Amino acid sequence: MGGKFREVNVKSPASKREEQILSEWSAQDMVKLSVTAREGAPPFIFYEGPPTANGRPGIHHVLARTIKDTVCRYKTMEGYQVNRKAGWDTHGLPVEIEVEKQLGLSSKLGIEEYGIEAFNHQCRQSVFTYEKEWRRMTERIGYWIDLDDPYITLNNDYIETVWWILKKYFDAGLIYEGHKIMPYCSRCGTPLASHEVSLGYKDETINSIYVRMKVVGTANEYFLVWTTTPWTLPSNVALAINPSFTYVKARRPEDDHIYILVRERVAAVLGKEAEIVEEVKGEQLLNLAYEQLLPFLEASGPSFRVYGADFVSTEDGTGIVHIAPAFGEDDYQLGRKHNLPVLQPVDKAGNFTAEISPWAGRFVRDTDDEITAHLKAEGKLFKKERITHSYPYCWRCDTALLYYARKSWYIEVTKYKDRLIANNNKINWYPEHVGKGRFGNWLENVIDWSLSRDRYWGTPLNIWRCESCNRLDAVGSRAELAERAFEPVDPATIDLHRPYIDDLHLKCECGGRMTRTPEVIDCWFDSGSMPYAQWHYPFEHKEDFDQLFPADFICEGIDQTRGWFYSLLSISTFLFDQPAYKNVVVNDLVLDKNGQKMSKSRGNTVDPWSVLDKYGADATRWYLLAVSPPWMPTRFDEEGLKEVSARFFGTLLNVYSFFTLYANIDEADPESYDMPVAVREEIDRWLISRFNSVTKQIRNDLSVYELTKAVRAIQTFVVDDVSNWYVRRTRDRFWAPEMDQNKKAVYRTLWEVLVGVAKLMAPFAPFLSEDIYRNLVRGEGKKPSVHVELYPQADDALIDAELEEHMGLVIDLVSLGRAARNKVQIKVRQPLAALGVDRKSEAMLEPMEELVKEELNVKTLKYVEAPDDYVTYTVKPNFAVLGPKYGPLMKAISKALATSAAADLVKTLRQTGKLNLNLEGGPVELTAEDLEIRTEDRPGFTLEADRDNYVILDTNLTPALKQEGLAREIVSKVQNMRKNAQFELTDRIKLTYWAGPEVTTAIQAFKDYILEETLAVEIQAQAEQTDAFEEWDINGYPAGLKVEIV
Repeated sequence: MGGKFREVNVKSPASKREEQILSEWSAQDMVKLSVTAREGAPPFIFYEGPPTANGRPGIHHVLARTIKDTVCRYKTMEGYQVNRKAGWDTHGLPVEIEVEKQLGLSSKLGIEEYGIEAFNHQCRQSVFTYEKEWRRMTERIGYWIDLDDPYITLNNDYIETVWWILKKYFDAGLIYEGHKIMPYCSRCGTPLASHEVSLGYKDETINSIYVRMKVVGTANEYFLVWTTTPWTLPSNVALAINPSFTYVKARRPEDDHIYILVRERVAAVLGKEAEIVEEVKGEQLLNLAYEQLLPFLEASGPSFRVYGADFVSTEDGTGIVHIAPAFGEDDYQLGRKHNLPVLQPVDKAGNFTAEISPWAGRFVRDTDDEITAHLKAEGKLFKKERITHSYPYCWRCDTALLYYARKSWYIEVTKYKDRLIANNNKINWYPEHVGKGRFGNWLENVIDWSLSRDRYWGTPLNIWRCESCNRLDAVGSRAELAERAFEPVDPATIDLHRPYIDDLHLKCECGGRMTRTPEVIDCWFDSGSMPYAQWHYPFEHKEDFDQLFPADFICEGIDQTRGWFYSLLSISTFLFDQPAYKNVVVNDLVLDKNGQKMSKSRGNTVDPWSVLDKYGADATRWYLLAVSPPWMPTRFDEEGLKEVSARFFGTLLNVYSFFTLYANIDEADPESYDMPVAVREEIDRWLISRFNSVTKQIRNDLSVYELTKAVRAIQTFVVDDVSNWYVRRTRDRFWAPEMDQNKKAVYRTLWEVLVGVAKLMAPFAPFLSEDIYRNLVRGEGKKPSVHVELYPQADDALIDAELEEHMGLVIDLVSLGRAARNKVQIKVRQPLAALGVDRKSEAMLEPMEELVKEELNVKTLKYVEAPDDYVTYTVKPNFAVLGPKYGPLMKAISKALATSAAADLVKTLRQTGKLNLNLEGGPVELTAEDLEIRTEDRPGFTLEADRDNYVILDTNLTPALKQEGLAREIVSKVQNMRKNAQFELTDRIKLTYWAGPEVTTAIQAFKDYILEETLAVEIQAQAEQTDAFEEWDINGYPAGLKVEIV
């Protein structure tokens, strides 16, 4: 068939269409063109959070990349130039752990025996293991980002910028080396920063224990102490109490021991039968001595005494805290205050040392049960309890963390905490509660950044220490390194990683030799440096950096709140006293359909490739955005994706196909039709008005990153307004024989809206939007892609709010009318006599009465004051509401309602908004919410209502109505036969039939109608029932039909 447009095959798989468009984009280099097309335009700055390419991308990555791509495409269409530089995070423990597995290594000692140079070479290779898979997925989902010139954190230029930043910190006196209690991963052999610890909490159920610690100089008095970490008891050197609390000496029946604990916890710990012997103020317990519980280690100084501390509470335990300064921050600080010894019988692997002989060489947390049994055997265990608590695990290797007193390098973030908080308040967080609540609260309690890691593959810490005078210094560039090193250094070829950098020594001011401290840095510092390091600032881009910083928009998962979001803000606040980003969208987890976290062990993960192959990228992207706002957990249910694919994309494809089919038949060129909207028919003006109203709404939503609201608005417009109403209502105009102004108007209107929808949906569904645009737009103004078009702007002059309101009422009434027909199972093809409508709608509805009658196939429209004549009412109390108000009067209220005329009650309530009942117990006033009002249809009628409107359908069928219904059924069956026989739309036919008297009479009565609707030139009856006829059930009457082209 000839014509202007490529016809649309709605049955063609989405993946096939999308692969074709991908090849066209590749040929055009559209990623680059989308940027160069906006040369000279104001920039919209986007930062890509760098993933690690040593793992496969999952469905959660599809969500994050869909959000980023949607926003960047939208901003490009708004007229901004949006550079989109990809990035790869290539350092850190996750990389090392993966390589350890590949090499069969299990410790740092194993790595050093293998060789740091060889190990780091393997790390460098492994970080790009899945780069091709990431690239393939990125391109397949239509995420336009420059993968050919990414920033890579292992590159020398990137590291040099990181060193420059670290030197700035060092020169400002904000980097220091100190001993602190650090969360430590014994498997990885390195401490974690506080923002890393927050990534790995798990709920676990363990044994907590209460132990007896005997008071020195007493026969039977014991401090009762609770702990959840029995493995720390060999390191106990003190007990802490709160001097302001009241403590007691108490005993249990049939137990001669006297126990000391805080008064508030007696019943919970000792039981309700416990007897309090004496009350004492906490301060009276200070300096009391007790016997060492597990005497494996010697402790000097003022050990095994009671000290005061305000961190002791009465919420749990006994109000007496066991103090082991080696394994807790509060413990450590109390120990420093009172000069307590630090007993640390645990090595870097997390195992007990030889001094703890029963459990030497064992991982400490694995010994809790055995220590508990040992205490029980010695009569020192009071009791044990199972508790569930949240405990930190290493986010990289899933090992339980230990808290160690360790030497480490820190950034003194607490020195500029107030500036951090002030800058966070400048950021627009979506959702707001993450930034102002979760993140804001965390900043209020921020601690110094644990910068160093005792590892191998990472950015080396650029601090050197003099072997002679112990002076420290930092190097900020390769040129400085070459200038100050004893050994020869070529800045162009030096690899800044270990072990090469370890071999370089600096000249100290004292004349001595400086050696680099052996640590590497937290990889979160790497990623937080990307705004500068991706451009090799300040070594390059110093002149135009204001065009590259700060970001207008970033987006990552909720787990980055204390990761990348924090490191970006911390570094930018230090360098420039401003946030590194203005707007941040925080996407939550992708869960399975039951709300469970996805994991391989549960078997509920989703393979993104199977989804993309089955439904296509457009439908997958659309579903992920439509199912829930990005900042809410997304429950991934394939049934929901299937529905989106069918309901939205299937509907849009059908409309698109309908348009191209008929436009080609008519050789229509809607793009060339000069048809002012004002001269078009009312329904055309309505659709154009709706399009502009929806466009205005979508722009408002997208200005605050409400992506879900935007896609839902587009979907509703396409399905309800365009397809279910406009196209269905205007089909006859497309089928009209002459290309008059009316027909041109309907083509022009649908063409404008389809092209407009393609632009509206382009950021969300880039493939089908491109297909529609390239097919339907042919004129001189056509751009290389819909994605470099300008996003639609609402034209207020074309918005007719009154018309939209009137048509909205019609659509609502038609929907109610169809629901009423469904309720009584009468097809729309069966004409009915009348439809009753609320009289309050008369003025608005009168100009559109014919529309309602035609849609619902009713002969007349009646306006009624109320539905009272067509239904019977039952009025009962709403017990849930009335009970609390009138409890004792409920029986009397029920009786009064039951003995009153329900119709009168409803009428009074409608007129006055209340019912006044005079009861023996006094007057009672009831409103609509106090009552349950039920209706039952009277014979021959059916009522359907929503909150605003109601309709009453007259279901009485006269013989004439039945005949017309039969005729309409005949037309429907013939149209199906034409379609199944693959007749052309314009083919004329001969219709032959056999039937009983009921159907025959209907055909004869409505012959002209049947001829016109089916394009039949003649209708002929035949008595003989041969195989040439297709048998049908025509509203319960058998008949045979045969169609032939003439």
